[in-house]
Amino acid sequence: MNHSNLLLKLVIALSMLALLVSACSIGTSNVTPPLQPSEFSSPELKKAVARVNGTEITFGELKRAEKILKANQPGVEIPANLRQEFVKQALNQLISSELLFQAGQKIEFKDLDKQTAERFEKIKGGFADANAYAKELQNIGMDEKMLRDYTRRDVIIANFVNNNIASKVTVSEAEIKTFYDQNPTNFTKPERLRASHILIGVDGKAAVEDKNKAREKAEKLHKELAGGADFVTLAKENSTCPSSKQGGDLGYFTKGKMVPQFEQAAFALEVGKMSGVVETQFGFHIIKLTDRIQAETVTLAAASKNIAEYLKAQKINTAIGDFVGEVRRNSNTKIDILLPESYK
Repeated sequence: MNHSNLLLKLVIALSMLALLVSACSIGTSNVTPPLQPSEFSSPELKKAVARVNGTEITFGELKRAEKILKANQPGVEIPANLRQEFVKQALNQLISSELLFQAGQKIEFKDLDKQTAERFEKIKGGFADANAYAKELQNIGMDEKMLRDYTRRDVIIANFVNNNIASKVTVSEAEIKTFYDQNPTNFTKPERLRASHILIGVDGKAAVEDKNKAREKAEKLHKELAGGADFVTLAKENSTCPSSKQGGDLGYFTKGKMVPQFEQAAFALEVGKMSGVVETQFGFHIIKLTDRIQAETVTLAAASKNIAEYLKAQKINTAIGDFVGEVRRNSNTKIDILLPESYK
């Protein structure tokens, strides 16, 4: 589990997303860049950019949310003309989070402290060591007390979503079947082969003499195999491919995963049979097909559980959006946007 990413999601406090989809969807290298002291003076970071029923959202929280959103889209640059929209998106997420938190505070929660402590320890324990944990806190401009506070918010929001929204969402058998019928490609497994090979490697730009020597060696090995020599042994002793350590075993693969010449030869074989010498840009191969799994369709019965979970997650996300939208439209909800003119 990528606990660094889970920590980032907690900081934004959009807990409902962490409940429904993996909180570990980005690689461990995609951590937030640190908040640089020179980016904003301390007083400016404390200025309010919005008020939600009197509760302030600060410039510092907005900056942190922006950085986290960027960390979840590694390599994506925000064009200058979309900069304002990006900031508004981050602020809207913070406002939605605050509205959910305020709603969550209104319902009884008997073991809040216990669940908060358990969630906090799970997050902290997920880092490689104390230094990695401390570094990520520093990167997002937080200390441990702030993380505890955000964890508490996360638990409160999760409790509200589970009890007031998710518990009311159902998925019917008819909906599951409709999704299955309308998305056939999602439930088709292509034909898969398992093969081993012996590669006598030679650069595609090598001299003719070097290529001929490589071909001659491959043909010599092919004759030995045809005479009854053990494929695994010869692969371990002669193949220049890293798969030689496994006796040439390449595991399972589908069409489109291998270079064309190799693929054509492999798919033409019967299980247990061996190809002739096949030339590719990597050199000369001898291929042995060890298994073939025909294309198959996952049955509705086998796919039903996963489809139900997916559809429920979609419905919950929609219901959360509807709830937040309704609260925002309520005449008793007071939201003030205080962004500087340069951000509007």
